[in-house]
Amino acid sequence: MPRNGRPRRTAPPSCRLPARGHLPAARAAEQALPAGRGTRPGDAPEPGRRSEQAFITGILTSREDFERARAWGVADAADYDDYLLDTAELLTEAHRTFEVVRARMFHPVDFEEFCLLHRLDPAEPAARDRYLVNPPLQTQLLPYQGEDLAGDFVPRLVRARESGLTLRHVDLLLDGGLYGREQRRVRDAYQRGAEVLRRILVGAGFGVYEFRCTVEAPGGRLEAAARVLHWEDGVVRINDEDLDLVCAVLCAGLARELPGAALLHGSQGAAADCGEYREVAWAWGSGGQDWTPAPGAAVLSGIAAAPGYSLGTVC
Repeated sequence: MPRNGRPRRTAPPSCRLPARGHLPAARAAEQALPAGRGTRPGDAPEPGRRSEQAFITGILTSREDFERARAWGVADAADYDDYLLDTAELLTEAHRTFEVVRARMFHPVDFEEFCLLHRLDPAEPAARDRYLVNPPLQTQLLPYQGEDLAGDFVPRLVRARESGLTLRHVDLLLDGGLYGREQRRVRDAYQRGAEVLRRILVGAGFGVYEFRCTVEAPGGRLEAAARVLHWEDGVVRINDEDLDLVCAVLCAGLARELPGAALLHGSQGAAADCGEYREVAWAWGSGGQDWTPAPGAAVLSGIAAAPGYSLGTVC
């Protein structure tokens, strides 16, 4: 029901696509996207029954982006706060109606460049639909599962765009081998990178941490970060998109034998230890082949860290 009795205004462009098993949404969209404006959730047939189609939308993540996009008719809300409320309603309705709801950051500069490259009019709804489901940017899509929009989901969308650009860089370094990992050297390097991360996290024990890693690569430094919750029962929780990025950056360093550095810092401890916690920070380095404890005290991302533990001692 519209707020304050007024009709719902237009949120960023959205489209409705047939669900195709585990086929990435952007790839499915490339084959199934209608030529006109995407369908809104309220247009779905048979109320009360969740559609087997995927709903995809773009979200403006700052006031500056909102003002810039108004010229293209992307949204007609009076201001950014109103826009966020309208978009939250749209996502809530979509989550009730569709099996799959995904979103990505609607970045005005990226959109302008996309339209210039493909000779599209940015004011045309079809141009926005094509931008949303552009296959090379499918890594920027995140599933929406009812999260708070402004407090949690919008910051994740911003990180997903940044991560998506890094993943594209990694894929280029690996000659297009990251996503399929058909190349044996890439597959082996990805597994080795994942094992490096596993040993670092297992060795740290219970606690709340942030993991950061960098790799010095042609074309610019690769960076990745992930917030880690290591519970007393041994379960480790990391956002999927952060985990994918960290493993990809570690993979690139090992596959191309590029130097890198890694840092794990946070609060070590658990409630089972009578609530005793201690601040820790450890650093590791790589010459391109193996990850070993930093040779001495190090400062990474402005954080002082002691040499990490030997990963060979962690099962």
